[in-house]
Amino acid sequence: MWTILLLSSTCLVTAVPAHAQQAQSDAASLAATVPEDAKMLLQANELVYNRDSSRVIVRGAVQINYGGYQMVARQVEYNETSGRIIATGDIELIEPSGNKVYADHMDLTNTFSDGFVEQMRLETTDLTKLAAVNGERRNGNEFILNQAVYTACTPCATNPNHRSLWNIKAERIIQNGTTHTIRLEHAHFEMFGQPLVYLPAIEVPDQTVKRQSGFLAPRFRYTQKLGFGVSVPYYWAIAPDMDATVTATGLTQQGVLLEGEYRQRFEMGQHVLRFAGISQLDRSAFSAGTEDALKTERGMIASKADFQINPRWSFGWDVLVQSDNNFAKTYDLSTFDGTTLTNQAYLSGLGERNYFDLRAFYFNIQDADPGSAAERQQAIPQVLDYSATAPNPVMGGELTANLNLTNVKRSRLDAYTVAGDTRFRGLEGSDQRLTGELEWKRQVVVPGGLVLTPLLAVRGDAIGLNVDRPVGYSGDFTNEDAVTRGMVTAGLEARYPMLFTTPHSSHILEPIAQIFVRPDEQYAGGLPNEDAQSFVFDASNLFDRDKFSGYDRIEGGTRANIGFRYTGTLGNGYGLRAIAGQSYQLGGLNSFATDDLVNAGANSGLETKRSDYVAMFGVDAPLGFTGSLSGRFDKDDFSLKRTDLSAGYEGIRWQTALTYTSIQAQPLYGTNYDQDEIKTAASYKFQDYWSVFGSVTYDLNFKVITRDSFGITYDDQDTIFSIVYKNVRDPDKELANDWSIGARLSFRTLGDINVGNTSFTDLN
Repeated sequence: MWTILLLSSTCLVTAVPAHAQQAQSDAASLAATVPEDAKMLLQANELVYNRDSSRVIVRGAVQINYGGYQMVARQVEYNETSGRIIATGDIELIEPSGNKVYADHMDLTNTFSDGFVEQMRLETTDLTKLAAVNGERRNGNEFILNQAVYTACTPCATNPNHRSLWNIKAERIIQNGTTHTIRLEHAHFEMFGQPLVYLPAIEVPDQTVKRQSGFLAPRFRYTQKLGFGVSVPYYWAIAPDMDATVTATGLTQQGVLLEGEYRQRFEMGQHVLRFAGISQLDRSAFSAGTEDALKTERGMIASKADFQINPRWSFGWDVLVQSDNNFAKTYDLSTFDGTTLTNQAYLSGLGERNYFDLRAFYFNIQDADPGSAAERQQAIPQVLDYSATAPNPVMGGELTANLNLTNVKRSRLDAYTVAGDTRFRGLEGSDQRLTGELEWKRQVVVPGGLVLTPLLAVRGDAIGLNVDRPVGYSGDFTNEDAVTRGMVTAGLEARYPMLFTTPHSSHILEPIAQIFVRPDEQYAGGLPNEDAQSFVFDASNLFDRDKFSGYDRIEGGTRANIGFRYTGTLGNGYGLRAIAGQSYQLGGLNSFATDDLVNAGANSGLETKRSDYVAMFGVDAPLGFTGSLSGRFDKDDFSLKRTDLSAGYEGIRWQTALTYTSIQAQPLYGTNYDQDEIKTAASYKFQDYWSVFGSVTYDLNFKVITRDSFGITYDDQDTIFSIVYKNVRDPDKELANDWSIGARLSFRTLGDINVGNTSFTDLN
């Protein structure tokens, strides 16, 4: 075995300056960058040097390293006079950029910048592949391939037998390292081996290009009320820190929808500005009398920003303004197609033991009813939250402080009637509340393993009212303009964790008992309730000190919670968890049994002195199965009041999810009928890269499918094909389009062809 270091000053190899050209700043550039003082390391089984002809011939397992280039071949001949390198037999050349060239014969200059190649294949760093009968390299940064094939094949990196579904055959392919493009001339696009489209010329960016101005692949869509649409996007790389996309969509029934998105990055964050607009051609395509049918000129503008002031502080905003309540939803504008859109501006800070958050909100309600006052009935709130934990123990325990300041304004009363009783989700006018709270608790383990946690909490509220009194409200709403209220809580929790072990499992059973002693809630049901309207009593909040969901209500009176918590780990990898228990109102006024503007505690299971039973059981299996079951059971006859069941499985080929919800009628809370709904979703990978998926939501009471979708997809990382059908039954007519079909065909390195929306999120 011969190993020789050939220096630039020896007679065997003379370093030649690279061709005159500007060096590319991109490290992945194809330009030749061999240093003038580069040294060639050559290794082979046999070396022959002919001094008369000034030729060096090396044979057998030849390896050459020179200026970042690496070559292996069966034989390499170097002519000192002409300065050319001729390699033959199983050649592999790795360029400094990482690109790999395979060939049977190469005739190159000694800087590898120019030459001819026969029976070659070129593989770029992004696994794009080009093959040709022969090729020529010019100026160190340009490959010209004749009778060539272009494709992308990511799976080939791990599976050499894989064949891409598509390729492009061209008379000539030019890879240009200066313009960073790959140009295909007189080309035919083929799928499954069959030519589909003739392309006189097509040019795509090479693997070094991250962003470049130009037209993107068109997108297609079809919806019931808008018709067939073709979208043509244009991407504009304005500067390294900013870019934009402008899209024109022609819709057969409604005309041209124009969309734009401008993005800019800053040192601290980024800002995105979006707009869209259309002049509708056929308003009669929409349901008569809807917002969609009444408007001709429609549009929106939105701005979103996120900035990181420093590692602890951030601020930003997300706002939308549109011509009517349903434009973004009707035209399915991405991220703006929900029923409720939350506009907000925020300032947040996060420390090691404290937290600050200031936010202002405005809620857009998207519905098709032009007479709907839903948006004007929404609150316009500003909320400040601050929380801090003392860095050092206080009297051996942990001391935390919470501050909340809320200002709410509403321009129209938000009221509804259920079973002849009027409920008030929001009052016309404005109100302000300042809440401060301190909590101290300490954990003590007494001999024998009993864990005691004494607790003391103090809270105060200052409330300003400038609202119209709720006419027809059965509760005692205060007439004062400003009120204060307070609450002092003394509590004690006792837990006795017991560990049980077997040779193949371990179990922890933890009986828990709590008692909270406190006075009655002041102004119970007599103040606005904005943030504590949603209330569900279940195992997740059984042991909470205050079970209300917000600050506007305070749980008062003396209450005890009794139950147990269980966790188990089995030797076969299964994990088990469970909670069960009951709550008791021992004395004082039961806050959940008092009048409330929305009857927040009614039919909750806590409105009686002895609550309903709540329980939860969950299992996690090692083979991808998870499941949980929770329920609320009547305290007297143990009948089921509420059930939540979820189960899922994720395996190599199958993925499934099932949810079932059953809620007994809660007429005092606002539901006169039972709610029973089952939702199932599944996907199955029936062959490599092929999957089918679908979901169904079924209302068991009305015996109707409320939502269903199904589709099929192929994804081998280089080619993605999907087709999805979705149908949503909307009795309230808040959706302009009931059903839709979406399709996507994506070719890596070339672009996407989209028809509608193909997202499937039911298994997320």
